[in-house]
Order: sequence, then C-alpha cells, then structure tokens
Amino acid sequence: METQQTRGTPYPNIPPVIESDDREYRDPGVPSTVAIAGHPLHPLSVIFPIASLALALVTDAVYWFTRDPFWARGSFWLIAAGLVTGLVAAIIGMSDFLQIERVRKRSAGWAHMVINVSLLVLTAINLYIRLGNYEAAVLPWGLVISTIVGTLTSVSGWFGAELSYRHKIGVVGPGSRLQP
Repeated sequence: METQQTRGTPYPNIPPVIESDDREYRDPGVPSTVAIAGHPLHPLSVIFPIASLALALVTDAVYWFTRDPFWARGSFWLIAAGLVTGLVAAIIGMSDFLQIERVRKRSAGWAHMVINVSLLVLTAINLYIRLGNYEAAVLPWGLVISTIVGTLTSVSGWFGAELSYRHKIGVVGPGSRLQP
C-alpha cells in the first residue's frame, strides 16, 4: 500500500468513505469523554451488544434449520443481553456525540448515531415480539429483524471505525474536542 508524506508523518493513501480533513492526520486526536485512566470506554462497551446480536442471528438460523426450542430460547436471551448492553454502549457513545464537536461535524458521526438508535429500536421490537412465545416469533419476523440488525451492526461499525481511525475521535491523545 502506498503512503503519502504529510509533514513528516506518513499515512495510508486510502480514500475516505464519507469525508476527510488532512489536518486530522497531523492532529493528535480527541480523547473520549468517558474513559478510565485515559482509555476510552465506548470501544470496549460495544463488543458486548455486537457479539450478543450477531449470535442471536446465528441461533435464529439454527432454530430455522433444527426447530429445536433451545435455539429460540437462546435467541431471546441473546437479544435481551444485546439490548441491555447496547443501551449502556449508547449512553457512553451519546456522551461523546454530545460533548465532542468534531463528532457532530462529521457525517460519519451522524450516520453512526442514527444507525445505532435504529438498531436499539429494532432490537427492542425483536425482543417484544418474542415475549411469551420464543419459538413462534422466530419465523419469519424474528429472523428477518435479526438479519437486518446484523447487517446494520456491520455498517454502523464501519462508521465508528471512520470516527476513530480516520478522524481520531475517542483516542488517547491531548487534542481539542473542537475542530482541528
């Protein structure tokens, strides 16, 4: 992969998906508003809902093939865990969104936030339709919603990575929360 030289610091010549500002490559980054010992908590907190909701899609698919009630019950609890941990991740992420101007000035920040709110709403609906009867709700709508959630989770993760890696938001660094 080719690199370009920017004031002594090489960076990959990868085109941005949405937008880019060359000044950010020289900027040390913007620290997260929710951190322990300088370590941002949002990247840590998102692994739990991502894993839970991805596994719910897998258990829904296994139920579809086997019709074993174990997998339908497993999906219910994975979706419940995904919703609870997703709300925690959303609170942490919303803190950064509201307090760091650079996030709000990026379309990737808005896309990440809107998709994640949509994910939480879809996950709550998916959980609600399964209340009382785990098995009946899996096919077709539970599986359809789980597939949409799994797909949107990947898209949202892309935008979150754009914020962290391209725009240096929520990193360990002494940068300003304002535009560079």
